[in-house]
Amino acid sequence: MTVYAYVDGPLGEMLLVGRLAEGGRAVLRSLSLPGQKGAVAVEDGWSLAPEIFAEAAGQLDAYFAGRRDRFDLALDGEAGTAFQRRVWRALEEIPYGTTVSYGEIARQVGSPGAGVRAVGTAIGRNPLLVVRPCHRVIGADGSLRGYAAGIDRKERLLGLEGAPV
Repeated sequence: MTVYAYVDGPLGEMLLVGRLAEGGRAVLRSLSLPGQKGAVAVEDGWSLAPEIFAEAAGQLDAYFAGRRDRFDLALDGEAGTAFQRRVWRALEEIPYGTTVSYGEIARQVGSPGAGVRAVGTAIGRNPLLVVRPCHRVIGADGSLRGYAAGIDRKERLLGLEGAPV
């Protein structure tokens, strides 16, 4: 069963979507921000269940308040292609408050050179904004490039983390 909830935050009202796991815990499938490119939309048959996302909401609240630098949530590992999942795992390893280039991620996943473009596409399809920190990936020249929810939000997230921007 697909469940969802809306959670307020400094970047706008976030839409959390997932499925119910054993023990009544949510397995998070996506986190979308208002106006995000490729954002998920609530579908018929989904159940509004904010109580199931209480843990995720609390962790997001703590992150935005500067009291949490990592998320400890059950994430849906079935989304995306094998390549996208490799890229997304690499994103999860970027330390809080730091940035890496698209080229660095491409090298980590074994796709240097022309693979940088494929890495950028995979990052652009990250369904878990904020939680899976694609905002920590920047251009090789230090510029802020591409963020599905807008460069201004990417800059705000990096500023929140104290990362050089």
